[in-house]
Amino acid sequence: MNKLFIDISTGLEKDNKKGKRFFSIMKREIIRGVIYSFLISGAAGPVLAQSERQLAEEYFKTDDCAKATALYQTYLQDDFDMLSLRHYTECSIRLKAWNEAEKLFKKQSKANGPESSWYLLYWGVLLEGQGKAQEALKKFGQAIERPNIGIDQNRQLAEEFRRLQHPELSLAALNDARTKAKRSDLFQLEVASIYKELDESEKMIDELLSYGTRYQNIQIVQNMFQDFLKTEEEQLLLEKILYERIQAYPNEGFYSELLIWYQIQKKDFYKAFIQERALDKRFNYKGKRLYNLGMLALQNQDYGNSGSIFDYLVKEHKGEEVYPIARRLAIFAREQKVRNTFPINKKEVSKLVEQYQKLLEELGVDDRTVQVLRNLAHLYAFYQDNFDDAIKALNQAIVAGSKESSFVDHCKLDLGDIYLLKGEPWEASLLYSQVEKSQKDDQLGYEAKLRNAKLHYYKGDFDLAKDVLNILKKATTREIANDANELSLRIMDNTGLDSSETAMGEYANIELLIFQNKKYQALDSLQAMLTRYPQHSLTDELLWLSAKTYITLDSNQAALKNLEILTQKFGHDILGDDGLFEMARLYEEKFQNKDEAMRQYQKLLEQYPGSIHIAEARKRFRNLRGDLVN
Repeated sequence: MNKLFIDISTGLEKDNKKGKRFFSIMKREIIRGVIYSFLISGAAGPVLAQSERQLAEEYFKTDDCAKATALYQTYLQDDFDMLSLRHYTECSIRLKAWNEAEKLFKKQSKANGPESSWYLLYWGVLLEGQGKAQEALKKFGQAIERPNIGIDQNRQLAEEFRRLQHPELSLAALNDARTKAKRSDLFQLEVASIYKELDESEKMIDELLSYGTRYQNIQIVQNMFQDFLKTEEEQLLLEKILYERIQAYPNEGFYSELLIWYQIQKKDFYKAFIQERALDKRFNYKGKRLYNLGMLALQNQDYGNSGSIFDYLVKEHKGEEVYPIARRLAIFAREQKVRNTFPINKKEVSKLVEQYQKLLEELGVDDRTVQVLRNLAHLYAFYQDNFDDAIKALNQAIVAGSKESSFVDHCKLDLGDIYLLKGEPWEASLLYSQVEKSQKDDQLGYEAKLRNAKLHYYKGDFDLAKDVLNILKKATTREIANDANELSLRIMDNTGLDSSETAMGEYANIELLIFQNKKYQALDSLQAMLTRYPQHSLTDELLWLSAKTYITLDSNQAALKNLEILTQKFGHDILGDDGLFEMARLYEEKFQNKDEAMRQYQKLLEQYPGSIHIAEARKRFRNLRGDLVN
C-alpha cells in the first residue's frame, strides 16, 4: 500500500494541483477498502466492545452512572464481562433504573451458557436493592441450581456470595458442587471458613479435621484454628472433640498431634506431656519429641513440668542418646525453679548441689558433663558463697572442654563474675579482657566487653565506661546494644555536676551490692538515697531498682508500692512503661488479679505504643482474655 502511494505521488508531481486532488481521492478509497475488509473479517466487534468497556469503566470510576449504564447495556447484550455486570448492577441500583436492568437480566438469563447464572445472581442483587428480599432469594437459588454450570463456577459463585455477605448462599453453592461431584471432601477449607462466619463452630471444626486427616497437612489446619478459635468456648469445644476422636481412632496420630499443638498454645505442658508420652510409646520416637517438649516448657519457664518430662526421659530412655542431657536438664529445670522462687530456698540449693555431684559421679567428667560443672559452679558461688569450689569446678570444666574454645570462654566469663563476687575486680577485668580478645567479632566478645564496661561503672570510672558503651551501642545483637544504650543513658543523665556524679557513684555501688547478693544492704542504701536526694534525676531509677530488688525477696507489696509511685510521678519518663509492665505482671502472677492485670496491660498498650514491652503485653492480655495465641 505504501509503495502505491509513493508511485502515485511521484507520478503526479508534474501537475501539483491535480496530483494532490487525485492522491487524496485514491488514499481515501484505499482506507475505505481496508476498513471494509476489517469489518467483513469480524475483527472490529471485539475492538469496539473493548473500547466501550474501557470508557464505561472510566465513567463508573468518576461516578457518572448514567453514561456508564448506557455503555454497559450496549455491550453486555453480546459480550459477557463479570466486572462490568457487577458495576452495571451497582449503577442501576443507584439510578433506580429497575426496568431497563430487569429487561437485560431476563433476556440474558434465558441463555444456555454458564454466564446465565451470573445474570440470575445479579438480578437477585438488583431485587435486593429494591427491598424485595424473597424474590432476590429465589433468583439466587436459581443461579446456584442452573444445570449447565460446573463445579469451578460453583466455587466462583460461592466467592461472590461471600463478597456480597451471603455466607449461607456461599455454602449452598459449594454443597451443590459436592452433590454434582459426589464428593463430600471438596472445598473443605472454604466450607470451614463459611461455618466460622455462620458461627457453627462444631461443623467448622469437623471440616478442618476431615481435611487434616485426609491430606495430613497439619500446618494449614493449625493456622486456620489459630485464626478461627477466638473464644474460650470454641477452644474447649476443639479440645473435647479431639479427645473424642483420639479415643475413637487411637491409631490416627493426626488428632494427637493437633491436641499437643493446642495444649502448647495454651501453655498446658502437663497435658501435652501426657499425649507425647503416649505417642512416644506407640511410635517409638526414642524420647526425641519429649525432649523437644521439655525444652519448650523450660523456655516458657514452666520448670515443674519441664523437670517432670526430663525425669521421664531419664527413667524410660536410659540407654538412648537423649539420656545424659536429659539427666542434666532434669536437675537444671529444678535449679531454675529454685532460682526464680523468691526468697531463695537454701535447702533446695543444697539438694541441687548434691544431685549435680551424683550426676558427675555417675557419668564422670568429660565433654558430655562440662555444662554440669558450670551449673554447679554457679550454685556454689551465687547461693552458697563457696567461691573456692566454684573456681575449682570451672577450672575442671575448662580442662575437660578445652577442645571447644567458645565453651572455655563462657567459663572464663563465669570466673570473672565469681572474682567480682569475691571483691577482686582486677582479676575479673583480666578474664573479661581475655574473652574480648579471643572472641573479638563474636557475640561472646561483645558480652565480655559489656561486662568490662559494667565493671568500670561499678568502680565509678564513668568516662571509661561510656567509651566502651558507645562501641557496644553498635553491637550486632539487639540485647547487648539495648543494655549498652540503657547504661550509657543512665550515666549521661546523671553525671556532669559534682553532686550528681557523687549520687551516681552511690547508685553504681548499690548495683554492685545487688550483683553480689547483698540485697538487704542494697535496699537500706536505696532508701537512704531516696531520703537524701528526693528531687534528684535518679529518683525514678532508685524506685525502679528498689521494686526489682523487693521482687527478688518476694516482698511484692513493697515492690508494688514503689512501682505505683514510679508510674504516677514519673510515668512520662523513660521507665514509665517498664514500671507499668512490671505492675501488670505482679497482678497477673503474684496477686492472681486477672482483671487488674488486664487493666494495666491495656493501659500500657494505649499510653506507650512504642514500648519494647508492647508485643509481650499484648500477648499476655490476649491470654488473660482467653484468646488462643502463640
